[in-house]
Amino acid sequence: MPAEKDVVKELKKLGNKVLEDIEKGENPNIEIPIRALSNVVFDKKTGQIILGDKTSKRYYFNVAHAKKFMQTLLVAAFCKSLKDEKIHASIRDMYYNLKRTLPNSDENIFDEQSESDPIIVDLEVAIDILRENLNLTTDRKGIVSGNVIIQDRGDSIDWSKLGSGGWSIPSTVDEIDFKKVDAEFALVVEKNAGFERLHEDKFWQKQKCILIGTGGQPSRGTRLLIQRLNKEHGMPIYVLTDSDSYGFYIYSVIKSGSISLAHVSDRIATPEAKFIGLTVSDIFDYDLKKMTIKTKEVDIKRAKELLNYEWFKKPKWQKEINLMIEKGIKAEIEALSSRGLKFMSETYLPQKIKKGDFLD
Repeated sequence: MPAEKDVVKELKKLGNKVLEDIEKGENPNIEIPIRALSNVVFDKKTGQIILGDKTSKRYYFNVAHAKKFMQTLLVAAFCKSLKDEKIHASIRDMYYNLKRTLPNSDENIFDEQSESDPIIVDLEVAIDILRENLNLTTDRKGIVSGNVIIQDRGDSIDWSKLGSGGWSIPSTVDEIDFKKVDAEFALVVEKNAGFERLHEDKFWQKQKCILIGTGGQPSRGTRLLIQRLNKEHGMPIYVLTDSDSYGFYIYSVIKSGSISLAHVSDRIATPEAKFIGLTVSDIFDYDLKKMTIKTKEVDIKRAKELLNYEWFKKPKWQKEINLMIEKGIKAEIEALSSRGLKFMSETYLPQKIKKGDFLD
């Protein structure tokens, strides 16, 4: 992660570049990499979705660009003040702080947060700094438990002694220090209900692992935590999701990154992650046919899109996705409970881990 002085340096560089344009009598501009599917590529070498090299310029003296140009600089200035004061603010705080009317006009800097959020991402890609390092935070999402002790802003937190709740994952996990990590792998579970089932069964204790619940699509903080465990502690990452196109995509986001956040894949994706289930084949192998759900048109459409993604063009993945389309079925993690409430923690997952029965 960038050092504190580097973040401020990049923010100053952005401002100084605009000043230099003005001093030269040129139209001030900000160069921003294009965040669109046309500029996203899959790097087979790294196994990550990354941005290409196409950029666009945002000019001050351009009717179509002027407002966003101003908004970008104001967001940058706000982040600079956060760094100077050594404090954090939520992206909602920032929106309200900058939500004001321009002098001698009826024009607001921002009307809705849907305007300010994309500007934050524009700033991220323009200076190549994560918003978390700009001291901007989002709501906590994701929970974790395991035999781990961390230091977080001066407090020592033991993930094994947090009762039924687990540790709530913040967006700024780059600031925590790992003091003790006693685990052989990390299991990432798509649903909070799945996490709670495994947590109550003390799966993390019995299997000597770290248990992470994403609560659906994982937050950036959760993805960064997963990457840190993998990179810094050499920890294998196994992902457990529903057997449907959306669950499969959640896995791919953890592993390869996402199209919308291609500019930060190298900092939050974990190419070594493996899919442990639930696969479509598992529905038949574990006799879950009566627990399936019929796919809808939207499920099939999404599945066909996955087939065309470069990162899903592997024989085993093509087989599973085509099988879902052919059979017209999907299944939730909870379907495993039909075999007994502890079937997932005592039979299904241990068997898969022992056999190394993963999709890559």
